[in-house]
Amino acid sequence: MSGTPVPGTDISLARRRDVVDALRRGTVPQAGLGLFAVGLERFEAALDDDLATVARGGSAFRALRGEYGSGKTFFARWLGERARRHGLAVSEMQVSESETPLHRLETVYRRLVERLTTATHPPSALRAVVDSWFYALEEEVLDAGEVAEDDEAALAEAVDALLERRLADVARTTPAFSAALRGYRRAVAAGDGAGAEALIAWLGGQRSVAASAKRAAGVRGDLDHFAALGFLQGLLTVLRDCGHPGLLLVLDEVETLQRVRGDVREKSLNALRQLLDEIDAGRFPGLFLVITGTPAFYDGQQGVQRLAPLAQRLATDFTTDPRFDSPRAVQLRLPGFDLTSLGELGRKVRDLYAGAARHPERLTDRADDAYLDGLARAVTGSLGGKVGIAPRLYLRKLVADVLDRVDEFADFDPRAHYALTVNTAELTQTERNAATSAADIALDTDPS
Repeated sequence: MSGTPVPGTDISLARRRDVVDALRRGTVPQAGLGLFAVGLERFEAALDDDLATVARGGSAFRALRGEYGSGKTFFARWLGERARRHGLAVSEMQVSESETPLHRLETVYRRLVERLTTATHPPSALRAVVDSWFYALEEEVLDAGEVAEDDEAALAEAVDALLERRLADVARTTPAFSAALRGYRRAVAAGDGAGAEALIAWLGGQRSVAASAKRAAGVRGDLDHFAALGFLQGLLTVLRDCGHPGLLLVLDEVETLQRVRGDVREKSLNALRQLLDEIDAGRFPGLFLVITGTPAFYDGQQGVQRLAPLAQRLATDFTTDPRFDSPRAVQLRLPGFDLTSLGELGRKVRDLYAGAARHPERLTDRADDAYLDGLARAVTGSLGGKVGIAPRLYLRKLVADVLDRVDEFADFDPRAHYALTVNTAELTQTERNAATSAADIALDTDPS
């Protein structure tokens, strides 16, 4: 009908291209995931309720389960986008024995800060957040009308007093956090850029901070395991006061705990249990914690089941038909892809690509729905029929090998000029394990 808007035409060209460029490289886009998400609609209402609870000063926890390649990282980043739209800050990290050992909470906190983002600031957003916080405190003091704006000494004293009141709960257990913030503010006021940077680094849990900067702020040593939760509590307070009502923290690939030494595994599981206990006790208003792992991690004796209190907290019934999984359960089971949903994913990406293409009419003509379904079957066949791990490779082939060529070359017809090939060098380890052959695979585009 004339005058009817075309779905998706309000998406900017830059946003389309950023998404398509990432898919061409075979990576998960950093933003725009909602533009082509498939099968996540069932979780939207429950998760938005969680985000709203967190924004009101509550807390939330979810455990995401899915096999390797099932889209857990995609889900986490999709949720991160929704969190930023609610004003929350977001931090996502992968748990690993060498980089982010879960039993060392000081390292978890340091990685959290390194990857801290907001809707307007890329990682690490800590300094921008702290600067915004002090600005908000100054505005609150001035709005009270008790201090003149040009009386710098009185303003600084009033801001320090307000800082102490806001961080009173944190100061009882972790006084160094507020001390470092006061020191940072003094360094900024004195024009001491190096000192200010050093104290921001120390607040972020970084090591090797100049001793002179720590002495000037009245803090000693480095962040340890026991102070890390206090620093997290302080960070949540700062975020809330400067307009970010909460933090979404994603601990991805927690199943790596199954492969570490037994004593390290025990400590890591206990650290996770401790964190959940603190959330339940209300210590972290504004925190939304999400962990991701494989079914073996949640159900096996080398994972959650090794620590009974943790297993009890995460227990969820998955014996019923997956269609009836509750989106409000503590564990969320990713539905995984079948050929129908893989074809739907291809259509969303094709239409997204067409919005920024030079010749969109060629795309819908030569990469029609039947072709996309046939390509989905062929890619899945190259991976031993395992549809669940096919989306990454399918989208990479679709964008780089088909859509790019259709858009660039007027006489390119993928049915006539393209045969799917899969080289082991372009596969992840999971895909490589599933691949049946690296030889050319005939592309069946017959919809029957």
